[in-house]
Amino acid sequence: MRPINKDILKLAIPSILANITVPLVGMVDIAVAGHLDANAATLIGGIAIGTMLFDLLYWNFGFLRVGTGGLTAQAFGKGDRGECAKIFARSLGIALACALLLILIQWIFVKAAFLVIDCTPEVRELASRYFFIRIWAAPATLSLMAFKGWFIGMQDSVSPMAVDLTVNGTNVLMSFVLALGIKSWGYEGMGFAGIAAGTVVAQYTGLAVAVALMLLKYRKSTFSQLDLKGVFKGSETRRFFVMNTDLFVRSLCFIAIYIGFTVISARYGDLLLAVCSIMMKLLMIFSYFTDGFAYAGEAMTGKYIGAGDRAMLGQTVKWTFIWSMSIAAVFMGIYHFAGVPLLKMMTSDVQVIEAARQYLPWLLLMPVVGCAAFTWDGIYIGATASKDMRDSMLLAVVSFAGIWACGIFALRFMDFDETAYNTMAVHVLMAAYFAHLLARTVYLSVRYRKVI
Repeated sequence: MRPINKDILKLAIPSILANITVPLVGMVDIAVAGHLDANAATLIGGIAIGTMLFDLLYWNFGFLRVGTGGLTAQAFGKGDRGECAKIFARSLGIALACALLLILIQWIFVKAAFLVIDCTPEVRELASRYFFIRIWAAPATLSLMAFKGWFIGMQDSVSPMAVDLTVNGTNVLMSFVLALGIKSWGYEGMGFAGIAAGTVVAQYTGLAVAVALMLLKYRKSTFSQLDLKGVFKGSETRRFFVMNTDLFVRSLCFIAIYIGFTVISARYGDLLLAVCSIMMKLLMIFSYFTDGFAYAGEAMTGKYIGAGDRAMLGQTVKWTFIWSMSIAAVFMGIYHFAGVPLLKMMTSDVQVIEAARQYLPWLLLMPVVGCAAFTWDGIYIGATASKDMRDSMLLAVVSFAGIWACGIFALRFMDFDETAYNTMAVHVLMAAYFAHLLARTVYLSVRYRKVI
């Protein structure tokens, strides 16, 4: 095996092992809600909207991982351990300040969010309960973004793997225990609220592990060189904030698309909201495999740019894409042969399963453009090419909105009853999501030679 592939796999495999537990958490949350003694579609809808509220919050702070990872990788490539330590301290300080702000504005945020989110009163009440419990994990959640980006930039994918496995494993266990209880011990569980409480416990457990790993691995080699007085001074600090401004705009674009997807699907009732929530979870499974190679591409691209090694940079991009597109081919096969069993894994509600079956063909189309888009993201992050990442997402928003608007406009001229109209509208929504992935892939592919 080529040395470049060994380096890629060394970084990618731990990330993949950690990432494959991420969809498991979402599936377990939906599965626990779907098996509680109540209306499954309403409970799944409550999880979907509650999760969407946190996506609306936390995606704004994606720069804490993205910006930290790219800048740290380039400092690592230059051999500047002092700057690596400053980048982490800068990022962690911002993360904690942002978390405090989120806790302070939690009630205002929920009230404002439901002015634009259209869902049934039952789903709204469940989503609000979920939010007001899980928001107390904000300091841990945002801090973990900074930790993960920094570990990846330091060419260390084992530490974030250990943290993610801890978080996700604890989340799965505690969601089951706190929601469903342990009958043999006489504990009846918290019901729906236990799903959110399980997430809070998991996030702080993961933070404790991250702090322990950082002190164990980097206290002497890196943080002994940290000058706290210079953390928020100098040209590198200005670069950090300029880059993160672009990444913040990019995050807003993600929110417009992913939150828009859920908000639109909520218009068509609890059943189709549940269907769309499950489809999105299934759709994102392949991304957690691809992201492993995207993280490898990010770390190695930043390292070789920092070291000024153009030849190895080119090899990194080439082989990262080869591995990523292999993942796309594998998942096209999985979705084709195991689509229905995956649906049955997510819920026992026959009505939800039958409604979701007709949308399975969309899963066959997404991996090719999705894997390419996610891989380009990793490479551009490593290159700290934040302006082009921002512009690609602006184009993606236009593509998503354009396809959605044109599709719905066309449906108005067709003779459908309400049920058929709603079914076709969700197909249009799937097409709009596909279009945004395609736009990102095409734009970043065209810009690569000029920018990187």
